[in-house]
This record gives sequence, C-alpha cells and structure tokens, in this order.
Amino acid sequence: MIYIGLTGWGDHDELYTMGTKPSEKLYTYGSHFPAVEVDSSFYAIQPKRNMEKWASDTPDCFRFVVKAYQGLTGHQRGEIPFSSKEDMFAAFVESLQPLLESNKLAMVLFQFPPWFDCTKEHVRYLRYCKQQMGELPVALEFRHQSWFRPSVRERTLAFMREEGWIHSICDEPQAGEGSVPTVLVPSNEENVLVRFHGRNVEGWRRPQEGNWREVRYLYRYSKEELAEWAEHLKQLAAQVKDVYVLFNNNSGGDAAANAKQMLELLEIEYHGLTPKQLNLFE
Repeated sequence: MIYIGLTGWGDHDELYTMGTKPSEKLYTYGSHFPAVEVDSSFYAIQPKRNMEKWASDTPDCFRFVVKAYQGLTGHQRGEIPFSSKEDMFAAFVESLQPLLESNKLAMVLFQFPPWFDCTKEHVRYLRYCKQQMGELPVALEFRHQSWFRPSVRERTLAFMREEGWIHSICDEPQAGEGSVPTVLVPSNEENVLVRFHGRNVEGWRRPQEGNWREVRYLYRYSKEELAEWAEHLKQLAAQVKDVYVLFNNNSGGDAAANAKQMLELLEIEYHGLTPKQLNLFE
C-alpha cells in the first residue's frame, strides 16, 4: 500500500473549513489522508494523553510517522533534561505506547542534523540508537552528503539493512554537504519512507536575510516532477509491503495540493478514512 500524507496537520488551511478548532483538525485531516508525520515529538517528548487523543481522533486505517525527539538525534542544545541518555530513550519509547496499542505507529523517524557525517563514532551511535529502540520500526534520514558518496554508498545501504533501519528517501535541494541525493533503494521488505522537502536551493542554504525556516520548504512541485516521482513510487511499491510518502514543502502552503496531485497520478482512492463533512451546498 502507498500511504500519502503531510508533515503535521495544523498548517494546511485548505483542508479545513472556517472555524475549525485546532483540536478538531486531526479528525478532519483523517478524511483526506491516511498518514501524517508528528513533528511536535521532535521538540518535546509528548505526554501519553496526546498520543491517546491522536489515536482516538483517527480511523483504524490511519498511521503515524513520529519524529524522534531532538535529544535522541543530537539537535538538542545544552544539557538533556533527563538523568541519562537511557532514561531519555525510555521516556520517548514509553510515550509511543498508545499508538502501538492502537496499531497506528508506522515508524519513528530519526532525522539527523547536517553535521552528523559518516564517521565511526556516528556509526556506533546509530547502533546504540537502534539498540535503545528495541523492536520498534525506525527510519533513518541523513542530512550530510558523506553517507552517500560513491565510495561508501553501498556500505551505508548495507549497514541499514543489517541493523534493521528503514530508509528515508529524500527529494530535496542539492545544496552541498548539508543535503543528500535521492537514493531509490529500500533497506527492507516491509517499509520505505519518502519525504518531499522541495527543491528551493537558496532557501536550503539559510539565506542571510529573513527567517530561513519560513523559506526553506517554499516550493511547489510541477506536474512533470510529480509524474516522474509517481513512477519511482510504483517501483518502490513493487519492492516493499508499504510505502509512506510525506510532503514537507509547506512554507507556502503547497504540500496538501501536491499530495492530492500525487493521489490522482497514482489513481489512489483510500477507503476507511474519516467521513468528510458536507458543506451547506453539498
């Protein structure tokens, strides 16, 4: 199955009618797409009550890709707010239990920062992360080009296969060492993750003026670009059980529109989603 969705559910205004409360948005989102990425888990380990509500607000077929807490991936500045790394991992794993119990956890996404390059120390840390996460499905996304240089690319892919990581394949600007090429190779037979970050090269490089976070993902994919990717997704779907596709190009509100275009290109119609609310004239 190909699960298509977006990163987060709060910022996609075209999915919601005027007056939709923030607490109601996930329920409505579930009438459009069968999967979503949870970004709030990156900034703070979420209380279980949040996960419980998200599970109850979504249909049985719905799946969550949960972004790993920043302390697990080295993004955390300063001291971690836990007595040890082991306690931090344990608290994060415990927070996921409501999604596990409802069979709605697709995977946990470990997205490492641009300075996490291909070194022995970092390879050892990846093994440590996998050990701490136990049997949970975990996806791995790099942001440093060194992991996919021609001389080490096959070893990186072999490492992911051996250690049980799900490959997070990226479409993103090619902007030097702080970006990775698209490598259309799944690392296991169960799942693969594809994330669309857009192709805004200048925004990716942190422009000197303005808030770079607001422009980094400012990009709308053309029909031709999406059509090319539709063929790639079909090829991946022939190799694995489930393909998860997440559009992250939402600085300008383009993610939802591009995701719906991809649904049309792939001729996908989901069943079992949240019933859509009819407006006054429907």
